[in-house]
Amino acid sequence: MRVAGVHQRTIRVAADGRTVEIIDQTRLPFELAVVELASLEAAAHAIRSMQVRGAPLIGVTAAYGVCLALLRDASDAGLARACELLRATRPTAVNLRFALEAMNEALAGLPPGERVEAAWARAAALADEDVALCRAIGEHGVALLEDVHARTGERVDVLTHCNAGWLATVDWGTALAPVYLADQRGIPVHVWVDETRPRNQGASLTAWELGEHGVPHTVVADNAGGHLMQRGRVDLCITGSDRTTASGDVCNKIGTYLKALAARDSGVPFYAAFPYSTIDWTLDDGLRIPIEERDADELACVTGRADDGRITRVRVLPPASAAANPAFDVTPARLVTGLVTERGICSASRAGLASLYPERAAAAPAPA
Repeated sequence: MRVAGVHQRTIRVAADGRTVEIIDQTRLPFELAVVELASLEAAAHAIRSMQVRGAPLIGVTAAYGVCLALLRDASDAGLARACELLRATRPTAVNLRFALEAMNEALAGLPPGERVEAAWARAAALADEDVALCRAIGEHGVALLEDVHARTGERVDVLTHCNAGWLATVDWGTALAPVYLADQRGIPVHVWVDETRPRNQGASLTAWELGEHGVPHTVVADNAGGHLMQRGRVDLCITGSDRTTASGDVCNKIGTYLKALAARDSGVPFYAAFPYSTIDWTLDDGLRIPIEERDADELACVTGRADDGRITRVRVLPPASAAANPAFDVTPARLVTGLVTERGICSASRAGLASLYPERAAAAPAPA
């Protein structure tokens, strides 16, 4: 997508063909910085520290992390060590597991001498596939916005939570892909952007990328969403998903569940958008998804720009107060109007997902 009018991807192979470049999202919106990853450990750190984040992008970064690991050790032990280290970086987003399984499947049967080039090719294919998947999600999801505009003749107001735009993927995004396509097609669209505490990924990332594209948007406090929906100022909610169960439960950034509850009470449609790699066919119950508990400092401290231009970090909690920081929550399928995928839109149910992915549903093990 565009930054200052120039097309960017969140991750790419550097000119040397043996390092990986990422946009360091911990430094947005105040600085657009590109960081080089030259080792397995650097890739793992980028995922763990959230220099890269968003379920699809985490998966692609892990794939490239395997490539970097094999430059040092392409043996069976080296491949296994890389996958083990990367798998442990973040527990909730299932795309991480999917990407590592795809890499292992492509490489395990090859002799070590052929693995490096095969790894780079497979990781690049996963990155390109992510772009195509997200564009397809946008093509299906934009119909929801077109329908609203055709019915009302007015601006379409979308509320989203956290960041599920191009910064969360390789390009285009999931929940925001329909918004970008609507904007391109001349549909008047406006996005209510939840700040998304504690890391403010809505206020710092979603607002930044929408601004770069010239899409009208307004940042609101997390607790304002219900009020806006009650007053008829939201036409639909669209969020991303870090893991969706086979039964349609959606696990997304903490606070998503509250938006879905408010949407249901206010009669506002609530959708989740994601690619096939986000579906966990092994689970039926979203409450069985492991929820990442992140460092309490993310809640206790905030980073911003001071009046003198300095980027600074300050503590906002009393020194003696404990803080808990669960990173995700689960929205039950009953609160989800529909699921937007690269194959279309379906009900949030096992039957709905199976109608889009019959081959995956048939091959899936009995869910827990």
